[in-house]
Amino acid sequence: MDNRPIGFFDSGIGGLTSVMALHKELPLEHVIFYGDTARTPYGSKSPETIREFSRQIVNYLVSKDVKMVIIACNTVTAMALPMLRELHPELPILGVVEPTAKRVAEDGCRKVGIIGTKVTINSNVYPDTIHRYDPGVETCSLACPAFVPLVEEGIIDNQIMDLTIRYYMDDFVSENHIDKLVLGCTHYPLIAHRIKKLYPEMEFYSSSEEVIKEAKVILEERDALAEENDMPDRYYASDLSDNFMRMTDALTGRKDARIKLKKLEY
Repeated sequence: MDNRPIGFFDSGIGGLTSVMALHKELPLEHVIFYGDTARTPYGSKSPETIREFSRQIVNYLVSKDVKMVIIACNTVTAMALPMLRELHPELPILGVVEPTAKRVAEDGCRKVGIIGTKVTINSNVYPDTIHRYDPGVETCSLACPAFVPLVEEGIIDNQIMDLTIRYYMDDFVSENHIDKLVLGCTHYPLIAHRIKKLYPEMEFYSSSEEVIKEAKVILEERDALAEENDMPDRYYASDLSDNFMRMTDALTGRKDARIKLKKLEY
């Protein structure tokens, strides 16, 4: 038993989709979440900048005595996971790419589309990881850089989002005959229903959900599952935008959650 919190972080609100998955899978776990909303999006920044921002955030979460850190961001996973594990070897630090790639291979999928930020797609982290598990899977990748800023602004359930999805994905889906899609950014589950509306045959692999399944296995192996949850979740952001406040309430479903502004050393 270990009732200490699990730390999550993301460049913005997308990582809340992983928190939502945790609440569903492991409702007794206590969460400390950090959203770097003042510096979002990460997907167009340099690897060096992403690593420095990530180092700052993980150091902050460690100061809160977390038992595990979940990098609820594909871009950070692609650019900073090895460095963060080296800096904190005593702490289980989970990225979202490995469990998602493993799930694709285990499903026996022969062809899969991958959408993500420019950094994630250019890193080739998903094809490389999928092919470690199954070299026979054909992968097709597409960067969709406008999705994250739109989600961060709360532009989700409207025609602007639909037009943006079609702008990026119409040719990609039709030319590559894609009907299975890796949501290679934790913001993207928030628009999955819009993608499904436009491409009804599409099936999704959600990195937000797959990492929580891995977290559960690791916590069970370490006998570190929480047995009670008598503390409110804590949410921190580098900028308390109206949309961050609204989405935190809507996605977490925990009205007792504490939401605070916390700027880190730049």
